[in-house]
Amino acid sequence: MLEEAIQGLEINPDGIYVDVTFGGGGHSRAILKKLSKEGRLLAFDQDEAAQQNIISDERFQLINGNFSHLKRHLKFYGISIVDGILADFGVSSHQFDSGSRGFSTRLEGPLDMRMNAQNELSAYEVVNEYSSEELQRIFKSYGELRIAKKLADLIVAQRKQAPLETTQALVDLLAPTLPKHVFNKIMAQVFQAIRIEVNAELDVIKSFLEQSVGLLTKGGRMVCISYHSLEDRLVKLFIREGKFEGKAESDLYGNRNLPLKKVGNLQIPSDEEIKENGRARSGKLRIAEKV
Repeated sequence: MLEEAIQGLEINPDGIYVDVTFGGGGHSRAILKKLSKEGRLLAFDQDEAAQQNIISDERFQLINGNFSHLKRHLKFYGISIVDGILADFGVSSHQFDSGSRGFSTRLEGPLDMRMNAQNELSAYEVVNEYSSEELQRIFKSYGELRIAKKLADLIVAQRKQAPLETTQALVDLLAPTLPKHVFNKIMAQVFQAIRIEVNAELDVIKSFLEQSVGLLTKGGRMVCISYHSLEDRLVKLFIREGKFEGKAESDLYGNRNLPLKKVGNLQIPSDEEIKENGRARSGKLRIAEKV
């Protein structure tokens, strides 16, 4: 949904924009095409591999950092107000396609799943050191799996004999207990749950959304692309209520105090895009404007 995201930003050619999920740089390159010589783009990516895709353009700055520290990093570059922010919460293709990163259920690799290789917590610690109760929590909360206890018990029983070292070892352990027609779906949910825990992804998104409100200029746009219901629910709630739990506060006259307003309706990928890129199938795009 590249074109939809760029259109949603309503780019001011002379404005300042932020791409908080640089990845392969596709969105950043599209934004730069819309900017004049006076425009500026700052992009974030905590994965050092993203440096391979860096863009040589004096209007562009790639920040090697987590976008949960959005305000702090921008302040370092003398920026306190921006015209638009783009976030694509999906895992980058190069991360999925590299078995060595441990994100893929199809490619053997170490139990890693860290988006930032400097982080101490990896999938290995989650799988081999978390208690059965902790594993159940992440499988239920982050994987939305009804068989969370069954999966946790299998892992705990196996690691008493020997630690699980690789993604394939985890897949091989769970495969015999899962119906073939839902095997791929459940394994994707298991890996999703572990990855979210390792990278504290939902907390990062919450922090990002709260900071974005203070950074956007009046009329500035925020475009978010989510790939599973947990992410999308946070974005939807924050745009609608300005918070993640409960309702927005109202003044004496019943006017709701909202920092953002929804722009348009939820957008999903076209059939043509899904044919070209199957991973786009679950994408959901939402746009909000600073009031």
